[in-house]
Amino acid sequence: MIRSMFSAISGLRAHRTMLDVVGNNISNTSTAGFKSSATVFEDVLSETLQGAGAGAEDGTTGGTNPSQIGLGVSVARISTNFSQGALQNTGRELDFAIRGDGFFAVESAGARTYARAGSMSLDADGRLVSATGGLIQGWSADGTGQINTNVGVAGITVPVGTTAAPNATTDVALSGNLPADAEIGDTFVTGVEIYNSLGDTEMVALTFENTAANEWTVTGTYGDPATAVTLTDNVVTFDATTGAVATPVDFAIDLAAGEIPDFEAVTISLDGDSGAVTQFGGLSTLSVASQDGFGAGILQSISMSQEGVLVGSFSNGFSRPLAQLAIANFTNPEGLEKSGGSMFSATINSGDPQLAAAGNGGRGLISSGTLEMSNVDLAQEFVTLITAQRGFQANSRVVTSSDEVLSDIVNLKR
Repeated sequence: MIRSMFSAISGLRAHRTMLDVVGNNISNTSTAGFKSSATVFEDVLSETLQGAGAGAEDGTTGGTNPSQIGLGVSVARISTNFSQGALQNTGRELDFAIRGDGFFAVESAGARTYARAGSMSLDADGRLVSATGGLIQGWSADGTGQINTNVGVAGITVPVGTTAAPNATTDVALSGNLPADAEIGDTFVTGVEIYNSLGDTEMVALTFENTAANEWTVTGTYGDPATAVTLTDNVVTFDATTGAVATPVDFAIDLAAGEIPDFEAVTISLDGDSGAVTQFGGLSTLSVASQDGFGAGILQSISMSQEGVLVGSFSNGFSRPLAQLAIANFTNPEGLEKSGGSMFSATINSGDPQLAAAGNGGRGLISSGTLEMSNVDLAQEFVTLITAQRGFQANSRVVTSSDEVLSDIVNLKR
């Protein structure tokens, strides 16, 4: 009787632990990045009443099986389920989710932890921090936007208020159409705004004059009053059948004579990658398709690529990488230890963290403006809750029944 009581008590304790785990799972149903846990039971040492016996050598008797009574149950382990949680769109630019394996690396007070929850923000110093104030780890870009992921990671700082240096114009591409039915002497003007290395601008007016059949001559001026600039290869010939430029033409503004002080040489193309100038009937749509110059700009917003590259967008329309998040991977993620605040800590059984960029070495990609929600399955948890409750009740009945039998034995002497 005593044996059955202690076995039942072990069952009560095990199912109480199961209830604790289920309760914790259900309470974290809405916790971003939470990973549910499951209780695994195992039986404990059994008492052997009779060992296994061998059969007689003469074959007159057979072997016998062991007779054992188990001494109850214990919790073998509480395992963590690292399956992907559903992604929820938040629309917030500093909410990130990992689609696949991996963890964000976070450092706080010299201790490094790892998280699936990607709700981040910027502190007063422009540092990228987690919801609990931990420093998000990664690699910062240099002044040209280059990122070296082969060096150690550190806290990411977004240079709020930083400016992007201007870039002098060296190449301009035109696109559009010149009318094939234009008369000799007809002119069409388009303006090209160019930048110097300090971000100052100058408008250059290009005049296309129809000087012969399928032939246009280009002249350029700038300033007020208009000052002529020297153009080389300034005659454009079109194919009469296709309407395309007969030969590739680049107009180079000749700055050697100093027509536009403080501005670099500029090449103006009519057959660039972003479009080409044609000669079809009835249309006059000549304009600038692209140019490589821009003025100074201030950082206005940031965004995240799926590779974890934090990209800054500046007021001049220029964008450049600012930093890249480090994604940690582990040989055995189930060996991680929950350390509170939706964080995990590495243990001797998880293996050392392996840090690399998102999308490399089996690591997942980053979704911007989303959060990974808890992977708790409420339907499964309620079924487990019922199982744990019934298991607890059944074991309590064993204790009651054993007590009644003991009471009957004690009453035999009356």
